[in-house]
Amino acid sequence: MFESLSERLGSVFEKLRGKGALEEKDVDAALREVRIALLEADVALPVAKDFIARVKERAVGTEVLRSVTPGQQVVKIVHDALVEMLGGDVDAALNFATTPPAAIMMVGLQGSGKTTSTAKIALRLQKREKKKVLMASLDTRRPAAQEQLKILGEQVDVKTLPIIAGQAPRDIARRAIEAGRLGGYDVVMLDTAGRLSIDEQLMAEVADIARETNPIETLLVVDSLTGQDAVQTAQKFKERTPVTGVVMTRIDGDARGGAALSMRAVTGAPIKFIGVGEKLDALDTFEPERMAGRILGMGDIVSLVEKASEEIDVAKAKKAAKKMAKGEFDMDDLADQFRQMRKMGGLGAIMGLMPGMGKMKKMVDQAGGLDDREIVRQEAIISSMTKKERKSPKVLNASRKKRIAAGSGTSVQEINKLVKAHRQMADMMKKMGRGGMKGLASQLAGMGGGMPGGMGAPAGAAELMKPSKGAKSQDTEEIDFDAVEKALSGQAPMPPGMGGLPGLGKKK
Repeated sequence: MFESLSERLGSVFEKLRGKGALEEKDVDAALREVRIALLEADVALPVAKDFIARVKERAVGTEVLRSVTPGQQVVKIVHDALVEMLGGDVDAALNFATTPPAAIMMVGLQGSGKTTSTAKIALRLQKREKKKVLMASLDTRRPAAQEQLKILGEQVDVKTLPIIAGQAPRDIARRAIEAGRLGGYDVVMLDTAGRLSIDEQLMAEVADIARETNPIETLLVVDSLTGQDAVQTAQKFKERTPVTGVVMTRIDGDARGGAALSMRAVTGAPIKFIGVGEKLDALDTFEPERMAGRILGMGDIVSLVEKASEEIDVAKAKKAAKKMAKGEFDMDDLADQFRQMRKMGGLGAIMGLMPGMGKMKKMVDQAGGLDDREIVRQEAIISSMTKKERKSPKVLNASRKKRIAAGSGTSVQEINKLVKAHRQMADMMKKMGRGGMKGLASQLAGMGGGMPGGMGAPAGAAELMKPSKGAKSQDTEEIDFDAVEKALSGQAPMPPGMGGLPGLGKKK
């Protein structure tokens, strides 16, 4: 969603980083481009003006102009201002401080994704927060709306209130709260009806249900693809009903992102959740700091770790790590790595969350993108091998490779490439187990291009592992990865001993 904005801001900051010292005219020229970038991203004009004024006030101070790294200082100031604009330190977690069941009322216009978002939040509460959730559809106007929620409930294994034809929304709401109380539920999700536009009838119905159920949270669902219309809708709802938070759907679409950037500033209501895909688990909490990091190309390492912790089997990962250290990395282990990658959204999704990988991801996308079907092909090759072949790829001769190629629908050349990549990875893991970063560096230096899918080791990878001149060799335990992450995202210089990567940790 924020791709074009990230690109524009990236080019502005690249110019600033190239200067040894900054003058006020440099800051003015940069902020003029930032303002244009924000307006092009469909950010509301008053919000863009306020943002630029706030950044300029901090950026022309002596602290920046006399700073050792003025360009990086400006990036940090813009990052902090973005965090404030997106919601700052406001706690956007759902409130459950009430006698169970806690009622959560979902409101919004028709077609904004309200019913799907209800199921997504219910699944999240049940899976992550171990809450017992009951969903109830109060939408008696849209055909099959109640049946839709019932089907979604079955898909995510969340209970739904039985449908009684002819009941009024207020009566359904009363019955849902009573069923929640009697059934020992922690949360009751109330999916209200929507309209094509805000009208008196819609508002009266929402107010009526609110009086009956006294919801602890009223979440407004808006479609981010409608741009500033989403902000205006939120503003109108906020004027008429006590909205406690916003859920933005289709944030993964090609909208310009201005609605998300303007929502908090214009409405005062925090964004609590964002829909990042069509699947029912594709829902994230909205974290201003992480979103600002993504917009500025700093990545989102916390989301990556969270995603990994959800999808990766810890016991299996520990077992694999021990095998790797001993050099016992077989084809079954490689297939496991592929499966974990796909679970986390594929190579593209992982790269998008890694600090400093924004440019590399863009270059890869321009070259045709990371095709995750390639991973599936590699898995098919491994699945076509016998147990003995997977344990010991050395036994693969010409006739065996022909058989595997026929079984997996691939070619002998692709099998050779995979075997070579596996051998290099096994050697690399073994060297890392023996000699730490030094052993890994020498291995990376010799890697030409044999990663699955034709990907070679990234240029400069070996250099990253080498210590700077005069610095001692570092083991992984001694490296300050937080400092490295900040350096990669442009917020600080490279830490001592890690300045070997071309273009990092050096003044221009």
